[in-house]
Amino acid sequence: MKRQRHSSRGAALLAAMLMVSLVAMLAAGAAWQQWRTVAVESTERQHAQGQWLLLGALDWARVILREDARSGNPDAPTDHLAEPWAIPLQEARLSSFLSANSSDDSLAQQVYLSGQISDLQARMNVSNLLQGSQIDLKSLQAFERLFEALNLPTAQLNTLAQGLVAAQQQKDGAPLMPQRISQLTWLGLTPQTLNTLAPYITVLPNRSPVNLNTAPTVVLYASVAGLSLSDANRLADQRAQNPWPGLDAFQKAAGKPVGVDGTHSVNSRFFEVVGRLRMPATSLVERSVVQRDQVDVKVLWRESGSLQ
Repeated sequence: MKRQRHSSRGAALLAAMLMVSLVAMLAAGAAWQQWRTVAVESTERQHAQGQWLLLGALDWARVILREDARSGNPDAPTDHLAEPWAIPLQEARLSSFLSANSSDDSLAQQVYLSGQISDLQARMNVSNLLQGSQIDLKSLQAFERLFEALNLPTAQLNTLAQGLVAAQQQKDGAPLMPQRISQLTWLGLTPQTLNTLAPYITVLPNRSPVNLNTAPTVVLYASVAGLSLSDANRLADQRAQNPWPGLDAFQKAAGKPVGVDGTHSVNSRFFEVVGRLRMPATSLVERSVVQRDQVDVKVLWRESGSLQ
């Protein structure tokens, strides 16, 4: 009888221990699930807040471009790298941009904002390679000089040109017409070639001139027939001191006959706005392309994502 009672007590104790372990496991699982839900909710909330903040940064950039156009000479507009729009916004706490009475100051102290406006007409526009549904030979020659200066294979340029013609003519099996630089791989450019080209090219909705006041040295060399690399370097140094007010001033500075009428300008309509936001739980980047016509600044497209 005693042995039976001891056995019953042991079984009851074991059952109680198993029950306590099961309850503890369920409680831990519920706590983890609740923590995970809160963490996901917090990340999603910060992501949504970040999107709104980056939208505000884009509006701020549009105001800067609009004021730049308003303060310039409407009869002879110029855009150059000494203007306010060209100065990058270094990373700073969001609280630096808010009033002292902000109700969300604790979050603002942990959020960092940076950004930059870039002139897309400082680059060579891939759309210029097309004249209607045919290749523009003058633009093709300019791109040949660019590929040569960057030590890229000419075969890749031919592939790009043929792909553009096929996309424009909407041939069977042809790729869609690219709208972004990254989409040029659709036409056969390798990722390595595209990475090298990316800082010097753009894809705009229509043909556009190169801005002589903002183009980097290699773009000056490639886009202006008759210039050597040393000429382009000299002109870039001179431009840093005195931006050119017109095409005549550039031609005079070049010291030799160069053809820039119709292919170049000293002002710009297309700009890229990049905003970066660093938050406690996530970091976001947004890239936008805007078109400015006098004081009207409209957004052509926007894309955003998380930074790695």
